[in-house]
Amino acid sequence: MAKNKLQKFADMTTFPHVFQYPFAVLQEKGFEMRGRWNELFFKNTHPIVLELGCGKGEYTVGLARCFPDKNFIGVDIKGARIWTGAKQALEEGLPNVAFLRTHIELLAQFFAAGEVAEIWITFPDPQMNKTNKRMTSARFMQLYSKIIVPQALIHLKTDSMFMFAYTQAMARVNCFPVVVESVDLYHDYPSDDRPFAPTQIQTFYEKQWRERGIDIKYLCFVMEPRETYIEPEIDIARDDYRSFGRSAVR
Repeated sequence: MAKNKLQKFADMTTFPHVFQYPFAVLQEKGFEMRGRWNELFFKNTHPIVLELGCGKGEYTVGLARCFPDKNFIGVDIKGARIWTGAKQALEEGLPNVAFLRTHIELLAQFFAAGEVAEIWITFPDPQMNKTNKRMTSARFMQLYSKIIVPQALIHLKTDSMFMFAYTQAMARVNCFPVVVESVDLYHDYPSDDRPFAPTQIQTFYEKQWRERGIDIKYLCFVMEPRETYIEPEIDIARDDYRSFGRSAVR
């Protein structure tokens, strides 16, 4: 297993669409494509869309197939996971895909203000006991605000009712206009309603949740860059399906 990981890491150093910058190098030299992704890498003026915590990059690659008029960048710190999507994109010759290996907290080091048009957050850990670690918390909204365009779209796709309800409350208290919301995505938007990206693409773990009878939730809202965001003060029922081995399959 360790040898396999080492080979993947070696492969990624040769992939032209994968960017890995050690923190020390980033601090010393910065990232030359910050604010210039379209000019220097994608060679077009299409909107840039991020998938945060992209894992194996299933959504990044899938979205790139669905929307060739947009540029997609998968972001994750786990290089062995990124390798799967990066290799697939390379083999398919997808020109609108890139991967960035970094911590999400460092996004502003890689993207300039107004450089990102949309953000996808797919099946994040709901962090039920750690508000600041939730990827739709006020803390993360402030991080996103440093890089997004006005009226950026934020997409959340989750198996967690806790995460969905929390993000709903976040959108409501901060007056974010909601575009789409569903607590049972595949019931509300069956396959014959395509094209609709949230039902066109399924991750490996998403299929597992559906097989176990867990409904998939989806929320899309419009976010404006601001200096501060309000944290909702509400009690939300905890998810009750940890016995399914949620942490183990993540």
